[in-house]
Amino acid sequence: MYTWHEEEWRYRHREREEESGLAEEMEQEVEEEEVDEEEEQEEECEMARYGIDVSENNAYIPWDAVANEMDFVIIRLGYGHGHLDEDFWDNYEQAKAHGLSVGVYYYSYALDVADAREEAEFLVETLREGGITDADLPMGVWFDMEDADGYKANNDVWDGDLFSEMCAEFVNVCKDNGYTCGVYASLSWFEDFLDIESHCGNDTPIWCAQWDSECDMENATIWQYTDCLEIGGRYFDGNILMQ
Repeated sequence: MYTWHEEEWRYRHREREEESGLAEEMEQEVEEEEVDEEEEQEEECEMARYGIDVSENNAYIPWDAVANEMDFVIIRLGYGHGHLDEDFWDNYEQAKAHGLSVGVYYYSYALDVADAREEAEFLVETLREGGITDADLPMGVWFDMEDADGYKANNDVWDGDLFSEMCAEFVNVCKDNGYTCGVYASLSWFEDFLDIESHCGNDTPIWCAQWDSECDMENATIWQYTDCLEIGGRYFDGNILMQ
């Protein structure tokens, strides 16, 4: 028979053992949850598709290295009033030969809706002459709406509604000719100037440039997350296919 003191000791000792076991069980659950989160993140990274965009400004492109690390490439077809990118055809052929999914973009210098239509018609004509169909461009056609060199501002063209109308014109010309078309711009342009949903429709693909650790545009189809992705000793704009 145990004394009162022995019984109390045994009771308290059992309590401590139970508390210790509960703590260990909770710690194990936390560790398992952390492992699950890490595995989910790894799966998301494995499922994500990565790519770059290129133009004549990139000069040399290490295509073997690009193909080993990337899933897609979006190539500048041209810019402004009928200017074909000098490396477009070579870049297109190299990307296809290396098994990359391809898209094309057009850098706009349009100052009005008529200019935007002219740019779209030049793009469509170029694609048709090269026998490139919508099926050949799984990454789509993109209208690049920005003002990197200040051309629009220098010509006193700085109106959000007009920019949105130009986007709509370009997108619709491409659509009417059988090409899937979206709009590229920075996050600030989408937030401050462009109303793509109202002018182009809520099904219009969005390619959002935001050089940051995450994309704040929930409906972005493609996120351009950096302008300094190193591949084969060269630097490119890095992109992720979001949906």
